[in-house]
Amino acid sequence: MRALLIDDEELARAEIRLLLGREADIDIVGESANAIEAIAAINHLRPDVVFLDIQMPRISGLEMLGMIDPDRLPRIVFLTAYEEYALRAFDANAFDYLLKPVQEARLAKTLERLRRPPAGVAPLPAEATQPLRHIPCTGLNRVHLMKLDEVEAVLSRASGVFVLGTDGEEHFTELTLRTIEERTGLIRCHRQVMVNPDRIRDIAFGDGGLATIHTLGGRAIPVSRRFLGSLKERLGIG
Repeated sequence: MRALLIDDEELARAEIRLLLGREADIDIVGESANAIEAIAAINHLRPDVVFLDIQMPRISGLEMLGMIDPDRLPRIVFLTAYEEYALRAFDANAFDYLLKPVQEARLAKTLERLRRPPAGVAPLPAEATQPLRHIPCTGLNRVHLMKLDEVEAVLSRASGVFVLGTDGEEHFTELTLRTIEERTGLIRCHRQVMVNPDRIRDIAFGDGGLATIHTLGGRAIPVSRRFLGSLKERLGIG
């Protein structure tokens, strides 16, 4: 079983790492100290289970869950120092939670359940299904949480997904177009492009059902035939 540890406290990660290291069938494939690192790790490492701290700075563990495509989401074991918070934070369908400091006997019960075949996908906690307030982006030695009003468009390329900001820059994000489409008000206008409707200056309609969006920042965003009808409907254009 491939496990990923996500906690902003090194001592907490060391504690669970030590306990899991005694289990012959548990392979710790990675560790992350924050939610943004964790999104990338889940996307690339594809763990079977994530031991996830609920209370992390900037982006909480619950917020992070809503930034991952459902088909990439592993089973989640929440870690928290506050039982009352844990019980409020997710519904009874969540897989499990462990109180810090983690007790070996309690962890053994969790592992026993994890070793059983999955009984379907548990729904996400309510707090993890709220609309995104920002899109986490990464760059050279920095992390930028872009507010949605700072986003003009989002573009998928072979090298990844990029957020086109009102600052004129492009910012890489680990979020997928699917997640952004489902969790924000951005509108898909092309198979590989989404646009912020609040940043549209005008739309130039061409021949054959094609169009081009001009943004307030001076960008030209393509609109494909496939998405032109739904775009016009979302914008209330006859």
